Amino acid sequence: MTQTTKIAIAGVNGRMGKVLVQAVHANPHATLVGALEHAESDVLGLDAGYAVGIKTGINITSDFQAALSDADVVIDFTRPEASLPLIAECESRGIKMVIGTTGYNDAGKNRIQAAAQKNAIVFSANYSVGVNLTFHILDTVARVLNEGYDIEIIEAHHRHKVDAPSGTALRMGEVIANALGRDLKQCAVYGREGHTGARDPNTIGFATVRAGDIVGDHTALFATDGERVEITHKASSRMTFAAGAVRAAVWLSEREVGLFDMQDVLDLRTN
Repeated sequence: MTQTTKIAIAGVNGRMGKVLVQAVHANPHATLVGALEHAESDVLGLDAGYAVGIKTGINITSDFQAALSDADVVIDFTRPEASLPLIAECESRGIKMVIGTTGYNDAGKNRIQAAAQKNAIVFSANYSVGVNLTFHILDTVARVLNEGYDIEIIEAHHRHKVDAPSGTALRMGEVIANALGRDLKQCAVYGREGHTGARDPNTIGFATVRAGDIVGDHTALFATDGERVEITHKASSRMTFAAGAVRAAVWLSEREVGLFDMQDVLDLRTN
């Protein structure tokens, strides 16, 4: 890699945005060229690294033109309502995207797929290298434990997270369901209350915890009579996600078009 990837960060004043500034600064193959926030933000005009003690020389702005004019790739960890207009803007400007925003409905996901026909996009539920290795492992585990095992996914995040289950938990469910030849939309059970009756063996259950400052814990549990197998990933810092996202941006700079995820970035794709 002889050239640096020029990166703009959307939602730069958010929890992930601040860590992304640090991750870009730490990556020798990346440089920050733009920092976006919403028009009502009280940090507009400040240096993008003000909150993390880094002088970037890039001021925070709500102006797409100012933030995106020199960018190769935009990293977006915001919310769907902010992300979708940004996707349209990047599509029109030919700017690639790394999207870590979660909580999209089917229409939003379809919009991302359409944009990827013009610009290269990495869209992943989680950018941690460890989590993506966990996805890879879960595919194997589900294929082996394909009969007689009840499957539950338990996830925990901080009190401020607004969507549930997490995108990572849902992706774990999708990986497992695909390995078993099931449709997650048909077999998922989101929480239980009251007289539920006996457990349907073909379901995949989800349980959600929201508390304190938990960065992100995910467990896939496979239980049968006499034993259980638990595959767990625990994140203690958002830097693991930010560093993975910047790694994805650098990787994406060499792709022209298409929709990818971290399995592609890490060369873990098996099918």
